[in-house]
Amino acid sequence: MPDTFAHPTPAEASPRDVRHLLDLLEVEELDVDLYRAQNPADETRPNLFGGQVLAQSVRAASLTVPDGRMLHSLHGYFLRPGTTRPTLLHVDRDRDGRSFSARRVVARQNGQAIYTMLASFHVAQAGDEHSELEMPIGTPQPDDMPEGQFFGFGGMFDLRAIVERDPSGQWVPTHRYWARTRGPMPDDPQLNQCVLAFLSDIGTGHYRVPGGTPKGGPSLDHAMWFHDPSVRLDEWVLFDLSAVRLARGRGYYTGAMFSLDGRLVASLAQEHLWRDRRDVAPPV
Repeated sequence: MPDTFAHPTPAEASPRDVRHLLDLLEVEELDVDLYRAQNPADETRPNLFGGQVLAQSVRAASLTVPDGRMLHSLHGYFLRPGTTRPTLLHVDRDRDGRSFSARRVVARQNGQAIYTMLASFHVAQAGDEHSELEMPIGTPQPDDMPEGQFFGFGGMFDLRAIVERDPSGQWVPTHRYWARTRGPMPDDPQLNQCVLAFLSDIGTGHYRVPGGTPKGGPSLDHAMWFHDPSVRLDEWVLFDLSAVRLARGRGYYTGAMFSLDGRLVASLAQEHLWRDRRDVAPPV
């Protein structure tokens, strides 16, 4: 679920190495189409980060598809808060066609589903390329920005938020940020897609909402479309999130991800609870 931007010094992040991230994505095969993911304790948050279980589910699904097929879309639902105990990931192979492979993943802890996901993989093929969406004009370059930190993520990623303040001088929630891993990524396009999915759950599109009461809540569902399988996450990627609608206790926003040279590499849409924090019931 969305995190706000904070300004501790980079030295507070530990460990500061991409190896920690790769360990999280190194799911263990227990049986055919059954995997186990480890979740080390994170003192910065009470529950398992949604982007983490999303990325681990993508990794498990990608290990079951024929060679040469890349993830092009996913749609996931966050059902229950996760904990730091291991997560079991069960993959169903719905179909392997000539060009597409469809997978379903259920992530379970304590015998209950905490996350479900549909994912589709596609054989690479040539075709026309055109994008109507462009990187926002005037976006600062990451090397011209000071390094900041999102609590709990700064050790694995170099994150540089384009911060803003509201009229009262308060920080607004993070909605536009550059990100890359803290070290080289393997030459594995599917693994880079997992990292892109991990990062896609940081921030929120609802950064300017009338009224002064802080609101928020857990992610409900999350969809992504992957446009460019050549993207590497040890190179800068810009995440640009935009609010669409708040209604009936839910907030919906979309997002676009751009490479440093301005290519649109992925898109997302997410809905999350939008309530006064005192009204968000604690996990059962």
